[in-house]
Amino acid sequence: MNKHLNIKEWKEEDRPREKFLLKGAQSLSDVELLAIIIGSGNACESAVELSQRILHSVEYNLDELGKQSIQSLIKNFKGIGNAKAITIAAAMELGRRRKVAQPAEKKKVLASEDVFEVLHSKMADLPHEEFWMLLLNRANKIIGQVKLTQGGTGQTVVEIPLVLKTAIDKLAAGIIVGHNHPSGNIEPSQQDIKITQKLSEACKIVDISLLDHLIIGHKTYYSFADNGML
Repeated sequence: MNKHLNIKEWKEEDRPREKFLLKGAQSLSDVELLAIIIGSGNACESAVELSQRILHSVEYNLDELGKQSIQSLIKNFKGIGNAKAITIAAAMELGRRRKVAQPAEKKKVLASEDVFEVLHSKMADLPHEEFWMLLLNRANKIIGQVKLTQGGTGQTVVEIPLVLKTAIDKLAAGIIVGHNHPSGNIEPSQQDIKITQKLSEACKIVDISLLDHLIIGHKTYYSFADNGML
């Protein structure tokens, strides 16, 4: 039977934490970074071996790892308890928030792809539907981001007066709205089309431009503007 080799018995430059200090974060693989996050393995596996198995289960896709529930991590991996599962989930959430926290407030919207980049990071992994609004100035730069509603797995209800009040209070010249379809199907429903038309008409009354409405899927999106629906 082979002796289990503890990470402390590895060469110092091969240990994830020491490697991080010596060579920097970029020198570490996803497996090694995850091993640092979970800290330790189990009786049969080092933290690196356990991390390897966790990432193998999601085909080494960090986006898929971010979708794993705390319960599934605990159930499927010996050595992952409540604390470690929460730590993994927290790290994934921090990664999402860092992307959102990049200077989006100064970002200029030139195309629907720019909007998708902002909204996808907010809603990509959600099991429920959310409706967001981006507020833009006359130079098409984002000056605010507001979550308007949050619902279940089905349609969220958007209150047009709330949309208009928020835009007016923020002195927005234009707005872009977007919501996710947890199913991944990005085709607009009749309700999506109806609310977009109503919102567009209401915005014209207060001299605010509805520039686009995006439906966010898992890795793609539908743009009402790109499809001639606005």
